[in-house]
Amino acid sequence: MIHEILKVQSVEKVAVTMFLLRLQSAAIAGTAKPGQFLNIRIDSGSLQPLLRRPFSISRIEGDSIELLISIAGKGTAKLSEKKAGDTIDVIGPLGNSFRIESEHTMSLLVAGGVGIAPFPFLSSELQKRGKKVAVFAGFRSASFVFTRYLDPVLIATEDGSQGRKGTVIDLLQEYVREKPIGKAKIFACGPTAMLRALTEFARREALCCEMSLEGEMACGVGLCQGCPVERIDGHPKFALTCKDGPNFFSAEIRI
Repeated sequence: MIHEILKVQSVEKVAVTMFLLRLQSAAIAGTAKPGQFLNIRIDSGSLQPLLRRPFSISRIEGDSIELLISIAGKGTAKLSEKKAGDTIDVIGPLGNSFRIESEHTMSLLVAGGVGIAPFPFLSSELQKRGKKVAVFAGFRSASFVFTRYLDPVLIATEDGSQGRKGTVIDLLQEYVREKPIGKAKIFACGPTAMLRALTEFARREALCCEMSLEGEMACGVGLCQGCPVERIDGHPKFALTCKDGPNFFSAEIRI
């Protein structure tokens, strides 16, 4: 774990509520793995917001770290207003990484909204290891769509303004029915309702599914105990999203 004051390289608006924040850190870029996150103090000169915010590492290029962020409140709105040269207090990389098992030859990446964030980094690593990758992304409408660095990608929108009309689960079900997927594994990130539906789908299809969970991770290292997730069968009964996750196998937890 590294604590640094990082310089902002750029802030780029990429969709109606989403922006890419680029930071520079050779130390973090050199140690980060797909699925890990950074814990950011939004404004070091103010107590508002008080708590740090967790953001998935979306992409690494040299010493540059990209975070895909959705504006959801005052804190993320403040981040979107940062300029090149501004500094940000960062801790990371934190959490566990996605597990890439040798027996899985096909990777199905399933995202809902800003849940697309960790997948450019993961997709790049999967392809380096010779895995076949298919990406499924669901959004509210075309104005929310962002899939840069991901190819191929299939899109679903709730209103049908881009791609298939419906949910990303509908899209995935169609693909699995129509395509040979061999020894496939699902990687997922998105809203809780999507992850619940995906858990049931994976159970029915007997597919391994690993999910990146969202949560209020104030400390990011397990000290505050503020991000519990219930284990189905294990001790202790609760895991912590920040320390034990954020990536969990769907068969091991209740969400």
